[in-house]
Amino acid sequence: MDYIVFDLEWNQCPYGKMFENEDLPFEILEIGAVKLNEQREITDTFHRVVKPKVYKKLHFRTREIVELTQEELDAGTPFPQAAKEFFAWCGDEYRLCTWGPVDLPELQRNLLFYGMEECLPGPVRYEDVQKLFAITFENRRIRRALHVAVEALELPENGGFHHALDDAMYTARVLQQLPEELVLKNYSIDCFQNPKTKEEEVYIRYDSYEKYISREFETREEAMEDREVTAVRCFACNKNVRRVVRWFSDGGKNYYAVGRCETHGFVKSKVRMNTASSGRFFVVKTTRLASTEEAETIRGKHDFIRLKRAKRRHHG
Repeated sequence: MDYIVFDLEWNQCPYGKMFENEDLPFEILEIGAVKLNEQREITDTFHRVVKPKVYKKLHFRTREIVELTQEELDAGTPFPQAAKEFFAWCGDEYRLCTWGPVDLPELQRNLLFYGMEECLPGPVRYEDVQKLFAITFENRRIRRALHVAVEALELPENGGFHHALDDAMYTARVLQQLPEELVLKNYSIDCFQNPKTKEEEVYIRYDSYEKYISREFETREEAMEDREVTAVRCFACNKNVRRVVRWFSDGGKNYYAVGRCETHGFVKSKVRMNTASSGRFFVVKTTRLASTEEAETIRGKHDFIRLKRAKRRHHG
């Protein structure tokens, strides 16, 4: 299996959001990629400037960041051809890698715009090198800019940033510094193309938590009535546990619950409600062991929200 580290540069509507194409808010202008073999040795590179079709004039912010001239863009490769060449170059067995979770959805959105989504069926497993850098060298939750990682690892700077191939090369160099086992065990899932059926649902077990990505439901209420969505299982032994804090919403997209395993203690579960492109809903549920303090914090949040809603009903 090869690692394909890629980076994109894109443009947006130069005349403001009200004039943008809703199906393509960001149009790809440049694709840069670096191929590494299983030993994470660099074996090849790929680069294409993409001729814009939707936003032919550069947005002023794009012009400030991206080092591409209008002449280069006008002489670029149309996206459908550039995408076909990119995936042909990727080969048969590969894992996509990016710096952060942003580029992969935009690649898929551009593919969908041209009716080419079959080039990259989802949900897509990929390596988020930004996240892996944080796990290896910093707090798991911290997310650093690429240039910060390059400086921290004292990697040579052979080009500028915000040039697709240069950024892909920097990201590849960072990837080479990460422990192989950590990379393989901590892959990410992109849900721009979410599961549609029960058979497509995703279950992933990491070292410290478990993730479940559901099929689509008509409503939020239907999702929260599903037995698999609302099940709370111990992360350590995978047994269903008694809920000590029932599922509740924080008023936004998140739902929380706490269970208690007789053997392993408290378990906390979080559901994030997501809207699919169809307008239906799917959930991403994470479950992990929790300390007594974490369990009490969630219980306190539950009690506060319940009291707040009771007061609102009373005064309403």
